[in-house]
Amino acid sequence: MRNWLLIASCVLGLAAAAGSKGPPKLDCLGCHNDASLTSDSGGKTHGISVDPGKFKGSVHGSLECADCHGGVRAFPHDPAPAKVNCGSCHAETQASYQHGVHAAARAKGVSQAATCGGCHGEPHAILPANDPKSKTNRSNIPQTCGACHGVKFVMEGQGLSTQQFFSYQQSVHGQAVAAGSGKAAVCTDCHRAHDILSPADAKSPIFKFNVPSTCGQCHQDVAREYTGSIHGKAIARGNWQAPVCTDCHGIHLIKAHIDPTSSVAAQALARTTCAQCHEGVRLTQEMGIPGARAATYLDSYHGLASQLDSKVVANCASCHGVHNILPSSDPRSMVNKSNLVKTCGQCHPGASQNFAQAQVHIGVPLSRDIGSLGTAWVRRFYLLLILVTIGGMLAHNGILWGSKLRERRRRMGRSVVRMSRAQRAQHWILLSSFLFLAVTGFALKYPESPLAWLLGSSEALRRYGHRVAAVVLMGVGAYHLLYLWRSREGRQVLRDFIPQLQDLRDFLGTMLYHLGRSREHPRFGRFTYAEKLEYLAMVWGTALMGATGLMLWFKVRVGWVLPRWAVDIAGAIHFYEAILAVLAIAVWHFYHVMFDPDVYPMDLAFWDGKVSEERYQEHHPLAYQQMFGPPEKEKQEEEREQEPKPGKEEPPKKEPEQQ
Repeated sequence: MRNWLLIASCVLGLAAAAGSKGPPKLDCLGCHNDASLTSDSGGKTHGISVDPGKFKGSVHGSLECADCHGGVRAFPHDPAPAKVNCGSCHAETQASYQHGVHAAARAKGVSQAATCGGCHGEPHAILPANDPKSKTNRSNIPQTCGACHGVKFVMEGQGLSTQQFFSYQQSVHGQAVAAGSGKAAVCTDCHRAHDILSPADAKSPIFKFNVPSTCGQCHQDVAREYTGSIHGKAIARGNWQAPVCTDCHGIHLIKAHIDPTSSVAAQALARTTCAQCHEGVRLTQEMGIPGARAATYLDSYHGLASQLDSKVVANCASCHGVHNILPSSDPRSMVNKSNLVKTCGQCHPGASQNFAQAQVHIGVPLSRDIGSLGTAWVRRFYLLLILVTIGGMLAHNGILWGSKLRERRRRMGRSVVRMSRAQRAQHWILLSSFLFLAVTGFALKYPESPLAWLLGSSEALRRYGHRVAAVVLMGVGAYHLLYLWRSREGRQVLRDFIPQLQDLRDFLGTMLYHLGRSREHPRFGRFTYAEKLEYLAMVWGTALMGATGLMLWFKVRVGWVLPRWAVDIAGAIHFYEAILAVLAIAVWHFYHVMFDPDVYPMDLAFWDGKVSEERYQEHHPLAYQQMFGPPEKEKQEEEREQEPKPGKEEPPKKEPEQQ
């Protein structure tokens, strides 16, 4: 009964207001403040419920409902009232919005693009911007924008990223706002509120040439210095290559200069920030500005100290200024000749005019001062002197080394064949292919390294050479398997290389002997535990490098049967196994065949397959005994043991049996 009375009163009120602007607000709220009147028994919605308290406290609280909902003359509203047009009152704001990226996105059918209600909140509870609870209050703007720009599925659907929002939160601006600052920049300070434009639009405040004035809204003094600097003047002339605020400080992830991760931190200036323009040749070719500024600085004492994390050494800004950077020809420049004493004196009190003439960027191509030219000629002279002197020394010592090695080989005396011709051939092919693989592989990975220079910086030579060497290595590996299987010599090699429990005992015994904990050195057979370990590592490494290398070589075909991540993992295995193999050869193999004092300067068995009988007897006594019987010393000891002891009769000798 109560509901029908309310409906009747609404009908009478609407009838009384017929012909006028619309029904009074109280009459509208008579229905729209009770949720039960907005749905029928089937649950179908006929309107929206409005909280009278919230509406009264909103910016629209003084308005009548009909001011926004025009065309309402009777109840029920059939047809439904037209959608509210905010532009009917906010025409200028609406016009600005229509020029922005959000309106353009909605015109293309992007339903998630921001609208009035999306930013300002519930239509009947919009609060003024000075209200701390308002979505458009300055302190709440980052979160309001982040409601879309911080949601991954919303932004990625449009091909955009959410990183800008999270970067802003970590920046000095975002952290200051989160701490309660009312002055730190928020989204609307840089992008504006309604007419948000693309950075490619010349009217946008974040268009490159407009960035200095945009940042200057808060940083007036800095903007004034920048405008008068060489960079600011270049921007004013329309030079795209000149840096603006965001090129040095970043866009959203702006950090304090004292933060080590900041792009304008002292240690980052020469390495990345200033170097991104002043290291390459582009400015040199276009404008005649010297390049290699970062490299020459890093080669100087200042640069070397900065790379060792010095906190007081001079950096780019220390000498050239920060925002007030001027050409050296400008009398106001910190690097003008008349100001150098003062500039250097900041770190070097008492610096004289002569001291201040020292060059920091020595060797720059366009430098024509006496110091740079003299240094260049000294460099050329000493490079030639080093080449001739050290080259002559190497030649001299090489002749002596070879002669003495041959003499030592000549005096070797009786020898034992350690490696057969077939084994030496396999070793030579393995050695050469492995070394070439190492050089070409690391040259491919590090194209600016000296290894790449050794190959003439030819990418084709590195690429094809690496593959040819790989085929050779895998070929000799396949031949070695046939050699072990088909030849009697190979089968014996395989038997001798099989690890045994005795190898572990030999290892422990060797360590105890050389640590002075045992007086008895282990007696080795044909191959020591070290040689067996190296052989097994070689077999394993060759198989693994071959398999992963083929996956990288034929990655397209591998992709037919294996997921892409399998190729990526194969690449990582190939690279790190290569490092392991090279280091193992350098540390383990080269020690045993070159740097071990017993064989220094080199074990030449790989050349002619021979070792001295004395060395073979010393290092492989069990194998020597198997080949030649016990040595003389051991024979004498055995004979002494077999002599009859005093007081005991010698047992009768047994006659040999007839065959």
